[in-house]
Amino acid sequence: MAIKARENYVGAWAFLMGVILAVIIGLSTTLIPIPAVSKYSSALYGILAILGLIVGFMNVGGRDSQTFLIAGAVLVIVSGFGMDSVSGSLIGFQIAEAIKTIFGALLALFVPATIVVALKTVFNIANV
Repeated sequence: MAIKARENYVGAWAFLMGVILAVIIGLSTTLIPIPAVSKYSSALYGILAILGLIVGFMNVGGRDSQTFLIAGAVLVIVSGFGMDSVSGSLIGFQIAEAIKTIFGALLALFVPATIVVALKTVFNIANV
């Protein structure tokens, strides 16, 4: 039986909660209206940013940082461009607004995480 490392449980749970929260925020805009989500949307985006910081500090380190940076950069770029293309190609459909909001919420989660991991990697390379 393999023994699992427990040091990244907090980061893994922060990542999972952030992705679930991003999807809930996206779906609550048009498809399944939840008044509390729209009322506290700025606080929820703040929570996503904090979860992103936790993911960056706790979850990624060492040899996994390069893989995370590539995946995080791709996700940030694709989400940024996807927000524009989805709203332009699916005009008139409610799903477009939901997908656009999910992409925005994922950006709120992954941008802080990617910045933290990038800074940690630069400091490790510089031996500071």
